[in-house]
Amino acid sequence: MGALIPLARESVSRTTLPGSVRAPGAARAFVRTALTGRSAAEAFTPVTLDEQSIDDAVLLVSELVTNAVLHAGTRVEVVCRLQPGEGPGGEGGPMGPEGTPGQDEVPRDIPNQPGIVVEVADLHPASTVYGGPETQRRGRGRGLQLIGALAESWGVTYHRTRKAVWFRLDAERAGPGFDAVPTTALGRELRFAETLAPAPPREQRDPTADWVDRGGPSFLAEASELLTGQLDENMVAALAGQLLVPRLADWCAVWLTTESGQLHLARVWHSDEHRIGALRMSLERYPPPTGLGSAGTSWPWPGIADSQGTGGSAVCFPLIAHGRSHGALLLGRAGVPRMAEGVVRLSEDVARRVAQAVATARLYTRQATISRALQRRQLPMSLAHIPGVDTAIVYEPHGEGQTVGGDFYDLFPMGDRRWCFLLGDVQGSDPEAMSVTGLARHLVRLLAREGHGVESVLNRLNQALVEEDAEAAEIDGEQSRPRFLSLLYGELEPDPAGGGAHCTLASAGHPLPLRLTTDGAVAPAASPQMLLGIDENPDFHADSLELEPGETLLCVTDGVTERRNGIRQLDDDDGLSDILRSCVGLGAKAVAERVRRATHNFSAEPIDDDLAVLVLEAVPAVEPPRVP
Repeated sequence: MGALIPLARESVSRTTLPGSVRAPGAARAFVRTALTGRSAAEAFTPVTLDEQSIDDAVLLVSELVTNAVLHAGTRVEVVCRLQPGEGPGGEGGPMGPEGTPGQDEVPRDIPNQPGIVVEVADLHPASTVYGGPETQRRGRGRGLQLIGALAESWGVTYHRTRKAVWFRLDAERAGPGFDAVPTTALGRELRFAETLAPAPPREQRDPTADWVDRGGPSFLAEASELLTGQLDENMVAALAGQLLVPRLADWCAVWLTTESGQLHLARVWHSDEHRIGALRMSLERYPPPTGLGSAGTSWPWPGIADSQGTGGSAVCFPLIAHGRSHGALLLGRAGVPRMAEGVVRLSEDVARRVAQAVATARLYTRQATISRALQRRQLPMSLAHIPGVDTAIVYEPHGEGQTVGGDFYDLFPMGDRRWCFLLGDVQGSDPEAMSVTGLARHLVRLLAREGHGVESVLNRLNQALVEEDAEAAEIDGEQSRPRFLSLLYGELEPDPAGGGAHCTLASAGHPLPLRLTTDGAVAPAASPQMLLGIDENPDFHADSLELEPGETLLCVTDGVTERRNGIRQLDDDDGLSDILRSCVGLGAKAVAERVRRATHNFSAEPIDDDLAVLVLEAVPAVEPPRVP
């Protein structure tokens, strides 16, 4: 016999996946990429890797990884080998994943074909996912049944620290010099159908049960992935309906509990959309009782649910999470007197995931509602109008849901043609920080309206913060954390005759305000001073300036100046001054928007701090109309 000439080199790809519900999807994507990428093309040249072999490999690895992750919760390693073979007539059978003959070889006189070898290794040495009697009894050995139906050879390899299941699929020859062999794929399909075909039933059987046996674990993993992270309970109900119909049921309904403990019908879904309205009306008359048990409960079949009048089976599941009822899930299957046990069990698993998703969404909604209520109390509803001064504010609290953070602002009148403005930042963004925010804003208003000037307001506010920290330390002990406050506070006195405004202001540990003149010059408008809440006896002083018509005062929090792009900050090398310098001739709102946009564009990463911008622009005085 002549020498064997390999078609191409072997290609090996491997990955390690965590024990999470996302692992099966990641395994499917990994194997498909390994079999369709450049390395696969080079390994099988000039033989074409057929789509049937790729689909079979993806199906089998999905089942094996699903078993390992869902039932053992362990990390798995997936190895995909492309073996090019030795040409027609070559000797040697299929090889195992380590390059040695497989445990269940096909006869050696079969021509050695190109093939795919996939190994799924359980990285937990004590795992018994693949094989034991208990596993087979619970139906978790379905992956091995599929392997027996589709693979040319397979086996279980035991290592000192892990156990692996591997399988080999022959790739169909479709390249130059080979004849296509359609009978191989046909034989594989026939064996697959024979393996999964149910035994002839003695009584009527729900056909959905067969699908549950094959695809239940994968379906459950996909359902978990879709429901996780949903922050709206109505969206959770809608997703539940579309997940369950028609795969597990012909129709379903989701009730959600109200704040008073009653149930309202949130979602009805039917495989025949024309029947949804009538089914909803029927179900609304008889909601489930609030005391449903933890398992599925048989439910009377609503006649409107099927068009043939043959009836069916309906089961109701409570939506319970963290010991609390959040509603009920009702499923109906037409044409069967009783749902199969596997269908009920899988539906119960889905109901638990729906309940957890609803509970999570409600917790998020409750927190967002509290934050909005706090925001209404911590921030002014609107900015005061100042004659002769154009004003603008940008406020973007950090965090999902746009809750109140540590930044705050205010602009209010105090009589005698004077207005006060402030921009502050409390360390942190938790409820304690928000309480300091409310204290500071309301105390500044009270002190200003009692006639205290800029220096006096800062000194008295500092005293209040120091006393509050001392009281918190006595109550909370070592768990108490001092709350420091940076604040820019000032007073404006517009000039109604000549335009512009006289400004008195002070910056206590805050980014310094910048003044933009009409000729484009930019300079700090105040001197730096210490944070509020650090020293019991500070000596705050105020700075004064005349804001001429057309000049702009820009005030920002450190969410702007400390915006990062790698190791660089936005205000490095006077970056904020350069941005303001480009705003000559713009109104207050346009300046605020340009600073906001420049802050976002400084880095591709999301902003990780609160952002606040206050702009005050003096405008020319309006001449009164002349009397003829």
